[in-house]
Amino acid sequence: MGASFELPEVDRFTSTAVGPPGARVFYLQAVTGTEVVTLRLEKAQVAALAGYLAELLSDLPTPSPEEIPRELEPVEPLVAEWVVGQLGVAFDEARDRMVIRADEVVPDDADDEVAAGEGSARFALTRPQVAAFVVHAASLVSAGRPPCPLCRRPLDPEGHVCIKTNGHKPR
Repeated sequence: MGASFELPEVDRFTSTAVGPPGARVFYLQAVTGTEVVTLRLEKAQVAALAGYLAELLSDLPTPSPEEIPRELEPVEPLVAEWVVGQLGVAFDEARDRMVIRADEVVPDDADDEVAAGEGSARFALTRPQVAAFVVHAASLVSAGRPPCPLCRRPLDPEGHVCIKTNGHKPR
């Protein structure tokens, strides 16, 4: 069971991936002063979070380019507090902040099912921080394996069995 974190003012919010394409481990990191919270998650969660935040930003006034943070490198070492199971986003209109909530997931030893953990994290982000995260996360996700032009699944360096070709290789 992981710890819980509440960061109402975040200095830096970023994501990163470690490892070669196809075997990367993704992280989400929030920094406030000397407190660093690093969480592990899936590539699809990073992509979905960035996509949803981009949609929310499109309905709000655009931050000026000077406001958008440039420093998005994670603080090393990357040691995840826990693995993210669920992500949620809310907009705190009174504070003009996007609030990201992440909930831990832990394996249930009884029957190999996945159960909700006790850890949770809440990060309040400014619109410029969100804008920087969206661009950074999109480039991080797209830096992985290229998609198959037919089925859109990731291509390994040695290729893959494409469901659209019924397992046949092109001539």
